[in-house]
Amino acid sequence: MSTVNYSNPNLDLTVRVYDQFYDYDVNVPAAEYDVVHSYFLSIMTTRQAAGNFTVSLFRVAETTRIPVLTLLEDLKTNNGMNINVNLAYYLNAIRSRATLLGVGAQVTPNFYQARNVLP
Repeated sequence: MSTVNYSNPNLDLTVRVYDQFYDYDVNVPAAEYDVVHSYFLSIMTTRQAAGNFTVSLFRVAETTRIPVLTLLEDLKTNNGMNINVNLAYYLNAIRSRATLLGVGAQVTPNFYQARNVLP
């Protein structure tokens, strides 16, 4: 007798990771997704934050061509402030240069370029 809840392990080995805001969509191995997501669930305060960081780490891995588990191990070996610095470094790799994370100094544009920006 067949059941609807049965999943075939030969066919169902991936998880679809998507982010509507950045229009990011990729299929990743389910085991890797579970490892990354469970780690972020253990250190984040909300499920939404853990999910957002999970998606971001997969985006960073795809952009930098570094395996996601290698990035995760790099994050796990650090503590406290170092995690924040490493996350900012990796997230800045996929963000616009105008919106860098963890930069204390304000970016001052060139005078002539700043004049051309309309309010």
